Amino acid sequence: MGRALRNIFVAGCVLLWLIPLYLLIVNSLTAAGGYTGTPDWVPQGFAIFDNLHIAWSEAGIGPSFLVSLLYSVVCGAVAVLVAAMAAFAVVVLPVPRPAFWFWLIYSGTLFPLQMFLAPLFGLYADANLYDTRLGLMLVYAAWAVPFAFFLIRNQMTTMPPEVTEAAMLDGASFRRIFWRIHVPLMSSGLGAAFIFQFTAVWNDLLLGITLSRSPEVQPVMAALTTLNSAYGSSGPPVILAGALIVSVPTLLVFLLFRGLFLRGVTAIAR
Repeated sequence: MGRALRNIFVAGCVLLWLIPLYLLIVNSLTAAGGYTGTPDWVPQGFAIFDNLHIAWSEAGIGPSFLVSLLYSVVCGAVAVLVAAMAAFAVVVLPVPRPAFWFWLIYSGTLFPLQMFLAPLFGLYADANLYDTRLGLMLVYAAWAVPFAFFLIRNQMTTMPPEVTEAAMLDGASFRRIFWRIHVPLMSSGLGAAFIFQFTAVWNDLLLGITLSRSPEVQPVMAALTTLNSAYGSSGPPVILAGALIVSVPTLLVFLLFRGLFLRGVTAIAR
């Protein structure tokens, strides 16, 4: 009985998650002019390619999609690299008061992002970084470091210190220990941290609409809000087609690297 109830509960949760996805796909198939104003549960035509073309080309999702892909890949990789170095310094290097440095770096995830927007906007305006790709890349990389540091540091604490001690006895420097020992041993955890940060940067809206306004600089989520306002009169099918485009990269990342992600999460949770 307990197993049956658990299976029913899991099936119900899966169904609740799939219903919005089903409605998104079905209604994106409808022609913009044929939308009745209420969500369709049965496909009404097959105009998805027209809707995708409008969302990608005419509404400007395409350039924002590519630039957001640049932000997610580069900033996620930079954040994971910096977080791995910081975790190595806190766990392995003989730095004084490592707990203080841990909480100092991790505190970046404890405060709401909204409290930084006003000073960050003023700083970017004074430094001529507002509405620039470099400005968004800097803030995305810095924003992604604390949580990546938390994940990588947790895995690094599980590594036996005898490995580092043996390497030091052989004359290896800390730089060689980091690149030749810790990075290969933590590859799954680094991969999982990158997937987390890739998804976080890709799904960001708040920083995108605060620190940018040009279509060639705005991330894709900010462009999707512009699509919602500019093409609201065309009906939801075009907007839903844009949302379908936006959801593809994160879905592909999890499907292609699900093995690496599961191994990394398991290693981090030990």
